[in-house]
Amino acid sequence: MLNPATAKAVIDHALFLGADFAELFVEHHQSSSVELISNEIDKVNSGIDFGIGVRLFFGHKVLYGYTNSTDEEELKRVTSLLAAKDKRDQIANAGAMNLSRFANKHQCLQPLSQDGHLAAKIDFLRHCNTAARSEDEKINQFIGRILQREQQVEIFNSTGLHIGDTRHYTRIAATAIAQNGSEQSTGFEAPGALTGWEFNSRVDAKELGHTVAKQAMVKLFASNCPSGEMPVIIGNGFGGVIFHEACGHLLETTSVAKKASVFHDKMGEMIAHPAVSAVDDGTMTNEWGSINIDDEGMETQRTQLIKDGKLTSFMVDQMGSRKTGYAPTGSGRRESYKFAPTSRMRNTFIEAGDSSLEEMLSTVERGIYAKKMGGGSVQPGTGEFNFAVQEAYLIENGKITQPLKSATLISTGPKVLKEISMVGRDFALAAGMCGSVSGSVPTTVGQPALKVDNILVGGN
Repeated sequence: MLNPATAKAVIDHALFLGADFAELFVEHHQSSSVELISNEIDKVNSGIDFGIGVRLFFGHKVLYGYTNSTDEEELKRVTSLLAAKDKRDQIANAGAMNLSRFANKHQCLQPLSQDGHLAAKIDFLRHCNTAARSEDEKINQFIGRILQREQQVEIFNSTGLHIGDTRHYTRIAATAIAQNGSEQSTGFEAPGALTGWEFNSRVDAKELGHTVAKQAMVKLFASNCPSGEMPVIIGNGFGGVIFHEACGHLLETTSVAKKASVFHDKMGEMIAHPAVSAVDDGTMTNEWGSINIDDEGMETQRTQLIKDGKLTSFMVDQMGSRKTGYAPTGSGRRESYKFAPTSRMRNTFIEAGDSSLEEMLSTVERGIYAKKMGGGSVQPGTGEFNFAVQEAYLIENGKITQPLKSATLISTGPKVLKEISMVGRDFALAAGMCGSVSGSVPTTVGQPALKVDNILVGGN
């Protein structure tokens, strides 16, 4: 996408201005989305974006800019503007540019650039819509959306790195809305994968429609959730959003390097119950949060964050490595060429344990089963969180008895890690988007069902 001679000239210019590291991130991004609402196809959008990000290091200072031009003089102009206040005598030399490409671990049979498959996507959404509305007459709205993306990246830097990668993303989102008089409730699922449109063969349109409709109907006639401190069993899959938001961000060097994380000085210490082991893994085949290389050009890897309750690693990008001394973990990510990369999560999850859901339920006299989590808010640095439960049930004498609505879970990441006493065998993953200082990136959350011995539950 960018002439290597041009890239070398721009990087040499950056080093001549005194930068001790220089990088060019080249991106070509094609996207397509289809949306159905009120029984009709409402939107069909597509687009292409191209740009080049320029990043310079002056010690621990990061300078970043971008342009849509591949012209050498324009790239040098951007570089000069970035370095204007920090210009100094040259202290580094660029290595020879050698093109490399890691093997693609994530098969794509139907990429967006070959065929948008518009008719097939519309047909999928219509089947999903029909299934959802057939569940119950009180389902009065269905919204379906299919997003497909193809991102080509090329990275050059002053160490001599020249590497490229192509990423294919497909995600299907479905929302059902049920209404009974003035009461309204919703159901939502949004599976996704690092693959092409062949992903539809793994998602049954009718089943997806029925699933979101059932979620909405369960909540429509549910009882108000009791409040107070009590044991809670958090369901598998998207239940992992709590670990992602309340703990995962605290393990990124984005916050660790600034000592803005409560875990910044806890390496090697017990920060969780011994039943808890957690991983951030970018290598999982075709998973939504996977990558061949990160957005700094490093091959991705599996990073063991917590092992048997002990903190064993952080997620580290290049600048995070400079500031903390920890080795990079292939975790440098960014939304696009418009953002400088920082340490970010990939597929982040609590590993499977050895308990069954029935065994966990049997230990609870009165509590909550949070079968499916929803969104929430988190306080950066401390991990204080407030998360809504999308689908909840009352547990009485070891048995699930009735559905509940308006349930929220309130605690802190460090506290809840130590309150987990049982971890299930029913491991599952769920796709999501994560926003941070380097933009919004595809991430996967996950866990088996797990028991939290004591957590504050907010009710109606």
